[in-house]
Amino acid sequence: MAIPVIDFSKLNGEERAKTLAQIANGCEEWGFFQLVNHGIPEELLERVKKVSSECYKVEREESFKSSKPVKLLNDWLENKSGEKLENLDWEDVFLLHDDNEWPSNLPGFKETMREYRSELKKLAEKVMAVMDENLGLPEGYIKAAFNGGEGLEKAFFGTKISHYPPCPHPELVNGLRAHTDAGGVILLFQDDQVGGLQILKDGQWIDVQPLPNSIVINTGDQIEVLSNGRYKSVWHRVLASPDGNRRSIASFYNPSMEATIAPAAQLVDKANQEVEEGYPKFVFGDYMSVYAEQKFLPKEPRFQAVRAM
Repeated sequence: MAIPVIDFSKLNGEERAKTLAQIANGCEEWGFFQLVNHGIPEELLERVKKVSSECYKVEREESFKSSKPVKLLNDWLENKSGEKLENLDWEDVFLLHDDNEWPSNLPGFKETMREYRSELKKLAEKVMAVMDENLGLPEGYIKAAFNGGEGLEKAFFGTKISHYPPCPHPELVNGLRAHTDAGGVILLFQDDQVGGLQILKDGQWIDVQPLPNSIVINTGDQIEVLSNGRYKSVWHRVLASPDGNRRSIASFYNPSMEATIAPAAQLVDKANQEVEEGYPKFVFGDYMSVYAEQKFLPKEPRFQAVRAM
């Protein structure tokens, strides 16, 4: 079983209806799908691979050797405990967004990543527009909800650059623990050689197959709420590996912290509204404060916690 691969360019041709249906299926049945022919130049993607890998090798690889995951694993081995280290991720990670200081001083890194983030943000907005259409929502609905109103530009767009270095004991640690994503639409540019990303589908963990220069789309908790459960956020994880240094560049189009999130009125069954408790209405910043404490736990108690706020 493989997650859907969708040719995004066909939205603009005779196969538009078929492509819309494929994306609807990806959102409703999988929560994850891969886009090819998405409009981001391959030359730019090759530069992103290059500067990300160089950044890790030159500026981060050495410090990872003395990082918390490495120290904890070594202590674990010295104590000869055979159990898995559950509360640990074998990951080197840093975040890029518009308001933070970007850590790398490598030539070309900032220019390349600025250009990449600009392209990815445009792609995210195209994907959200397709979701609007498939859900029968007004044009621009999801974007406006995330930005705190029509015409506003307050949504958060962040990019997380992760590497999962070779692990001497992958049976003892997670690359990244299983979780659902808190935010809106996630766009992942994953390693095209080293696998490890898996999603939970019908009770089974399924590999998200590496596909050169594709962009993996997944839906976060806020899309689940806005769609009133039509689209679900899905559990996913990264396995640690004994060889290969997996590169993972995930960009998040999330609501602003002040945005109010609730099921779209068009998707709520008015007849059953008073009977069904359904999804809550909440401020995204409140949700994130709960998520920070409960990221690796089921999402349903998070929804209950913000309902009570």
